[in-house]
Amino acid sequence: MSFEILSKNPKGAARLGRLLTPHGAVETPAFMPVATQGAVKSLSQEDLESLGFSMILSNSYHLYLRPGLDILRKAGGLHRFMGYQGSVLTDSGGFQVMSLSHLRTIEDSGITFKSHLDGSRHVFTPESVIDIQAVIGSDCWTALDVCPPYPCPPQEADRAFDLTLRWAERASQAFRRKIEEGAKALFFPIVQGGFDAKRRAQAAEKILELSPDGLALGGFSVGEPKELTWQILAETTKVLPESKPRYLMGVGTPEDLWEAVRLGVDLMDCVWPTRVARNGLAATSLGRLSIENSAFKNDHAPLDPDCSCFVCRRYSRAYLSHLFRAKELSAYRFLTWHNLHVMKRMVERIKSAIREGRFDEARREFLARQTP
Repeated sequence: MSFEILSKNPKGAARLGRLLTPHGAVETPAFMPVATQGAVKSLSQEDLESLGFSMILSNSYHLYLRPGLDILRKAGGLHRFMGYQGSVLTDSGGFQVMSLSHLRTIEDSGITFKSHLDGSRHVFTPESVIDIQAVIGSDCWTALDVCPPYPCPPQEADRAFDLTLRWAERASQAFRRKIEEGAKALFFPIVQGGFDAKRRAQAAEKILELSPDGLALGGFSVGEPKELTWQILAETTKVLPESKPRYLMGVGTPEDLWEAVRLGVDLMDCVWPTRVARNGLAATSLGRLSIENSAFKNDHAPLDPDCSCFVCRRYSRAYLSHLFRAKELSAYRFLTWHNLHVMKRMVERIKSAIREGRFDEARREFLARQTP
């Protein structure tokens, strides 16, 4: 299990790499579709394979609650349970600490929360979250963290920073014990620090002392202005060693892909392409398109004339608009497939541009084509 850089943009931080996981090689940069509960909404695992995704993201918090560890253990882990042969990275549940703040209590030892499903009480510790991921059998494990919102009072940010670092050290020890017991996985502790570049650098320094396999960059896309996202991300990646893969958590519109890779990011995940598909929004070569718009009711052109996916080859905007308005389930599958195809093709275009030494030019060309 290793990471190697294959090529770099001569004028910046963008790079091509290969991450080797227990379930095979992942060419980077890579976008991971989100399979929170062991499924990418409206698609099958055969669909993911056809689209060419070799890595997905699932969530420890949600899988712990449902289907539960007993079922996953008896199934032989998430890969066998969901019938997926690619690599899986699992989030630690730290984001839910923020998004479900009304249901949890943060203590030095860990997090006590009420299930959003039935109100039952549960405790997550840095050690138990490693145990959970061992049962899930994912390829890349993250550490329990505290993800502060934006804006965040200084006292709350300080506590989140301190707890995340202390928990990362405990998680690292628990991870090493699992490896000694025969587990095969990579450890991706999470660099937090809010939107303070010095704090981010301090966090990265402490995390690197744990000899991680990769670095997860958390606490972005939590309500901050996009300009601030890229400013702090740029300051963060500057202090990271090139030898470690960098995973930017929860960021991933088409524009985000280009900007994050420009700043040296290797892995990304985001619900954006699948979530907006269920709301009738399609990513196209010229920007966003809302299929529910009345202008498309009698538009018999392809969804995106420049797209080669089966949806664009076979179905018209008018037909897709009809399906969405009629709430036919196939509408969600078609739009989700198309959006993920766009994301995959975007990543391939980014890789080619880096390989050819024209990343900056290709990025400008992409942005110039985007219209409101």
